[in-house]
Amino acid sequence: MKSENVIEIEHFKQQFGKFVVLEDINLEVKKGEILGLLGPSGSGKTTLIKAIVGMSEPTKGYACVLQTKMPSLNVVSKIGYMAQSDALYEDLTALDNILFFASLYGMRGKAAKTRADDVLELVLLRDEGKKLIKNFSGGMKRRLSLAIALVHKPEILILDEPTVGIDPVLRIQFWKEFERLKKEGVTIIITTHVMDEAEHCDRLALIRNGGIIAIGTPQELKKNSGENTVEGAFLYYGKEGEVKII
Repeated sequence: MKSENVIEIEHFKQQFGKFVVLEDINLEVKKGEILGLLGPSGSGKTTLIKAIVGMSEPTKGYACVLQTKMPSLNVVSKIGYMAQSDALYEDLTALDNILFFASLYGMRGKAAKTRADDVLELVLLRDEGKKLIKNFSGGMKRRLSLAIALVHKPEILILDEPTVGIDPVLRIQFWKEFERLKKEGVTIIITTHVMDEAEHCDRLALIRNGGIIAIGTPQELKKNSGENTVEGAFLYYGKEGEVKII
């Protein structure tokens, strides 16, 4: 694995029975980079990030994270993962949810409480900390899930459709935080099918039918496809049917 890469995936294949979800995925991600995985539902985005997090064994190939072949429990503690579905305890308060997940990372006492307050403030839920999750809206649950993913100050942040159900104003706030984390050296991978969000990423991996059809910056993808939008570039590369690393 190259020293400048925090994530490196080579010839990765994921197959369940006869169904091939991902085929021959090759990908490198550098420290402090925001990489967007862009593709329609069912294209393999979530399966790919689960492989990076170490939630599945590959059928072929490998995924290395922080110089370690995944899955690895030692590396998991350095990753913040926000799943597509909120994994929250409905009968606990927002604060207690955060403190519970913080304890899984060895955080306890005053330090855990201080950090919990900080991330609640970050996602604009400070005043909702003592409310039960079962009374939260879908958008509030997404905000809390992001707070939980950030509580242990991970080196790598992996977000699966993080802004689903989030209003436009808060979505802008989320992206400001992502940019701040990037400046601190945090590597971020975001899956999305929202084209305007893709413009905020340093690079995009366009995924279709279980394969990467193009990789590059949003500007490079548009320029080389002759299109004015990321959406247009995605359609162009999908027609071409071969991987283009720009």
